[in-house]
Amino acid sequence: MSKTVMIVDDSASLRQVVNIALSGAGYNVIEACDGKDALAKLNGEKVHLIISDVNMPNMDGITFVTELKKLPSYKFTPVIMLTTESQESKKLAGQAAGAKAWVVKPFKPEAMLGAVAKLVMA
Repeated sequence: MSKTVMIVDDSASLRQVVNIALSGAGYNVIEACDGKDALAKLNGEKVHLIISDVNMPNMDGITFVTELKKLPSYKFTPVIMLTTESQESKKLAGQAAGAKAWVVKPFKPEAMLGAVAKLVMA
């Protein structure tokens, strides 16, 4: 059975790049354009991993992760933050919210797939 990964990013082109990489590796992909959209799409269906941007309109990534962790079905879903932010303070806020990994853009798809594979197996 293939694993499901959600991508949350306000950039359609970035979602497309990540989607192609993940689909090519055999994952099912759900796309969302911001934190609010992502929460609306999480309907209790099993999601094995979420990849989220930090800076997005409507609901930023760190707020999204905080809200996500309040949902019993998704409390233990691993989250990778995929962002242009490399500030330590942002990383710490992401970790405090519950993010498991921090990948800085521009990223190499194979590096991201390695992080995904590690967290999906956990």
